[in-house]
Amino acid sequence: MAKQKTPEEKNYKVIAENRRARYDYAIDEDLEVGIVLQGSEVKSLRVGQSNIAESYAEVKDGELWLVNSYIAPYAQAKMFPHEERRRRKMLVSKRELARLWNATQRQGMTLVPLVMYFNHKGLVKLKVGIAKGKKNVDKRQTEAKRDWNRQKQRLLRNG
Repeated sequence: MAKQKTPEEKNYKVIAENRRARYDYAIDEDLEVGIVLQGSEVKSLRVGQSNIAESYAEVKDGELWLVNSYIAPYAQAKMFPHEERRRRKMLVSKRELARLWNATQRQGMTLVPLVMYFNHKGLVKLKVGIAKGKKNVDKRQTEAKRDWNRQKQRLLRNG
């Protein structure tokens, strides 16, 4: 029997996903953060016009920022349009911010946005991964492991 979904899982709508991040980085842990947006940006996200593939997060001046994320301009907001690639502030607790700063500055980790979505309350959330960059050897190993798992599944299916 299929597992029943909780109310939080039912209303989870993905806006943008950074699929390349899991290939390029070894993600140690991920964290859900809020993001400060303007009204026209939220309207544009509801239509589904955004991209976080080339973006990254950084801790600067005691705040967490999302840099180089793209949110398309909203056509009906002609009087007060938003800037498409502006730096957007992300909302985290002081304790989390200190931990993120420690990971990036002392341990050489990178903050990579993984998924942008609307949560069950209709708020825009961003899942940020604390990651370390992979070398080409590591990428080949993960690719070989993925291929072997696919082949193993085929063999099990065909018997």
